[in-house]
Amino acid sequence: MNEKSASNVVKSVFKGLVGMLMLVFFTVIIVENIIILMKNDDSSYAGEKLSGKYLIQNDDNRSQNGVPNIISNVSESVVGISFVNVGLEDFLDLNGPEEMGLGSGIIVSSKGYILTNQHIAQKVGSSVNVTLKNGEKLQGKVVWNEEVIDLAIIKVNARNLSVAKLGDSSSLFVGDDVIAIGNPLGMEFQGTCTKGIISGLNRTFSFEDDGEKYFMEDLIQTDASINPGNSGGPLIDSYGSVIGINTIKLEEAEGIGFAVPINVVKPLIEKLEENGSVNEAYLGVYAYDREVIPYVDKTLKIDKGIYITEIDEYGPCKNLGLKVGDIIIEVDGKEVNKMIELREYIYSKEPGEQIILRVVDGEEKEVIVRLGKK
Repeated sequence: MNEKSASNVVKSVFKGLVGMLMLVFFTVIIVENIIILMKNDDSSYAGEKLSGKYLIQNDDNRSQNGVPNIISNVSESVVGISFVNVGLEDFLDLNGPEEMGLGSGIIVSSKGYILTNQHIAQKVGSSVNVTLKNGEKLQGKVVWNEEVIDLAIIKVNARNLSVAKLGDSSSLFVGDDVIAIGNPLGMEFQGTCTKGIISGLNRTFSFEDDGEKYFMEDLIQTDASINPGNSGGPLIDSYGSVIGINTIKLEEAEGIGFAVPINVVKPLIEKLEENGSVNEAYLGVYAYDREVIPYVDKTLKIDKGIYITEIDEYGPCKNLGLKVGDIIIEVDGKEVNKMIELREYIYSKEPGEQIILRVVDGEEKEVIVRLGKK
């Protein structure tokens, strides 16, 4: 190897060492900066976490927001309901009459009105026992009921009641989160909450009573557990608003319960708030949604409207040309596809008011009806 070649080798080695040193130097600087940034992020994160800006919050923040707080607020409006069944056997019983009809209810007015199921409250004028969340017991009286939709309203004389917020059952979607609150199996499990979703809307539930077949229409289906004693309690949405009243569950399967949509009874609650009584208008027509028709007549299909199955021969629709099989498609210009929609509209009216029904009987026609009093 000559002198020139040796010199080139030395220069190459020197350049390589310098390059390596520079790489190490810059690597150290970069790593140090990364460590500093990480430390700053950690301290910033810790500060923001303590200030509650992050989703990870302390227990105090959790208790002030979310599901636990919603349940706590609504539970104050949930009551236990029972009535005293006095029969001959009660007089022979040294322990006195037995408390029956255990169920739940929800306070819907500061004037002492409580919404529950008809099968719990029974007939208008019946006396019931109402137990508030704090254990206070009150005497109540049934002021309104409707067996077909299994709803009733009870009046108690009390002040400073915690009133539930009513939601809008017409704006629900399948998959919405819901919570059922009530007293399953009696007051021993007072205020039990079960969480689920809306599994279906506009459901029809058929049942038999004394050999007769009946249908409950336009129900909200949920997988939130509904047990005996839960009946009459509220089904609430994720905002804490009452969107239904729990009514019944399917015994043959798990996770299939039903609630009556709250909107149908809102007009009556408003009347009670304003007048202290319900002067209920009466149409005297019984009809089914198109979803129910296959249960009644498998050969019949309708695209819209509700199918008249019965007309009260003593009601306001007698002698007006209506008959079984006619299809009501509008009331006062508003499209009607569910019986519960028609019922809600009639509840908003007063006896003596006129309404116009648009009916299909081969061809469309208008029928003017003066509402009666129920």
